[in-house]
Amino acid sequence: MMMWTTAGFARHDGQPRFARATLRGCALVLGAVLLAGCASGPGTHPRDPLEPYNRSMTRFNDSVDEAVLKPVATAYKDVVPSPVRTGVNNFFGNLGDVWSFVNSVLQLHPEDAMSSLVRFNVNTVFGLGGLLDIATEMGVDRNRQDFGLTLGRWGVPTGPYLVLPLLGPSTVRDTAALPVDMQGNLLGQWDSVAARNSLYALRAVDTRASLLGAGAVLEGAALDKYSFTRDVFLQRRALRSGAQEADGNDDSGGVLPPEPDQ
Repeated sequence: MMMWTTAGFARHDGQPRFARATLRGCALVLGAVLLAGCASGPGTHPRDPLEPYNRSMTRFNDSVDEAVLKPVATAYKDVVPSPVRTGVNNFFGNLGDVWSFVNSVLQLHPEDAMSSLVRFNVNTVFGLGGLLDIATEMGVDRNRQDFGLTLGRWGVPTGPYLVLPLLGPSTVRDTAALPVDMQGNLLGQWDSVAARNSLYALRAVDTRASLLGAGAVLEGAALDKYSFTRDVFLQRRALRSGAQEADGNDDSGGVLPPEPDQ
């Protein structure tokens, strides 16, 4: 299972070339999905009419993961001390709180917006730039939001389940929201191209390293990894105030899965 954020290589204009290429690929995939429609055969999961494509893309992602990212993530976890990895994870989570704040405002959720704002300010000022998660120790929990969830808050349906190249599980709605999410990512605003690309790469490796344990459990427990991953992803995206939407429309977007423990 391959679930990580894109690490980019710089273009001459300073933009992450690989990230932009991935966005173009996602746009092509989304266009193909819209052109193909929702033609599904008997027995197809109602939220996964594109299962043949999704399974083939999952196999591709798994192959790349096994060959490249998993070995790097394993070495990272073996070499880098746990407190350092926790600090790295906290740092990127702290940056993400800013985008969660923006989306909570757009969703008209003032309490969630205030929590994200308090988290960012406290962790940035008192947590050494976000390396320490002081806000969680104070009882201010993280509420992760993205633009896909904001679209859901205002009635945009999720659409079919969709596995993206390299980025992994998504939906049609979340894929359409991906360019906005990438623009809202504070890492993209970093002035130094070299530093920005290094941070993209570090985040990708750190995210994959945090999923090593979950991947091992999945390997041993799931009869069909693809179906298990799809169902868990869709259920978690459909959560609303701790309760799953009965109709699966996800009209409010729900919440993102919690960040994995180190």
